Amino acid sequence: MPKHSGSAAARVVAAAAALALTALAAGPVQAAQDTGEAEAAGRGAPVVLPALTPDLVAYYDFGHPVAGDPARERDRGRSGTDIELVNGGAAMRVPDRAFPGAGSALQTAQVSPATAGNDDWKAGVHDPQGVPSMGAFNAAEAATVMGWFKVTGDNPAPDSNTAAPDDRYGAVGLAGVLAGNSDGHGVRALLELIEVDGELRLVALGRRLDEGASQTFAAAEDWRRLLPPDEWVFLAATFDYADGTMALYRNGERLDGFYTVPGDPWQVGGPGEHRASRTDPAGIKIGGSFPQNTRERNPCNCRMDSLMFFDRELTDGQVRAQYRLMVSPRP
Repeated sequence: MPKHSGSAAARVVAAAAALALTALAAGPVQAAQDTGEAEAAGRGAPVVLPALTPDLVAYYDFGHPVAGDPARERDRGRSGTDIELVNGGAAMRVPDRAFPGAGSALQTAQVSPATAGNDDWKAGVHDPQGVPSMGAFNAAEAATVMGWFKVTGDNPAPDSNTAAPDDRYGAVGLAGVLAGNSDGHGVRALLELIEVDGELRLVALGRRLDEGASQTFAAAEDWRRLLPPDEWVFLAATFDYADGTMALYRNGERLDGFYTVPGDPWQVGGPGEHRASRTDPAGIKIGGSFPQNTRERNPCNCRMDSLMFFDRELTDGQVRAQYRLMVSPRP
């Protein structure tokens, strides 16, 4: 795990505190300000490609609080899987436009770097028995995770679970679908930053079988060039459980990369049909692990918007078209 000086750690503490105070001061974004997707649709400019909507299992634009419960976000996809805005509640919705016509964004953050606790800002849903509304990923042949991300603070964050004040987490959680047997950490399909041979990289990390091994596809380019500070970036990761392949995209373009696990960790080399485990995912995690808030791990000092979870592998052309649709000027 990388080490950093005590003065650097102090700066991180101050920065994280300032970040949390800024977001809290901004306050919740009211439903009346919910202009992103609604306004665009009203002007005849959809935010999601119509050809992709049948496969859009879950979609969060962070401008649609659940009625009567602003600490939860309504799913705009077909599954109706509402998620919780953990620890920060409605204050995690901040006014920041990731693309033309967008409204509010989600702020995630590490709140107390020096304290072992459960106060990180993250989002998601977890049920150890599986989330029935996410049954589209039960025995799925493929998946795609994509959305807008902006780095707003120091990553990776200090590891609040160790005694050494200079320790850092070895990963930064972005967004993903949990495995069927997940305790809130293990995944079926995930976008994140993680150490590969001692170097942090942007990756797609997937697992076909709940009890099986994971595979990681890592971007070759430096993650700091892929995710510059304070810049919105559109990322996507695809997972083909039938043939064991993955891909990464940035702003609609496929990234060069490499697999980190040799051999056949997804066990797709044999005969017959290959799918994900026949279990409902245990949920979704966004901005860090354990959305049930039992532990802290891999927090992301980030903002996120328009997170999409598909039960199919999008093609290069579809990812590019979705990105271009979102960045096009609204009429």
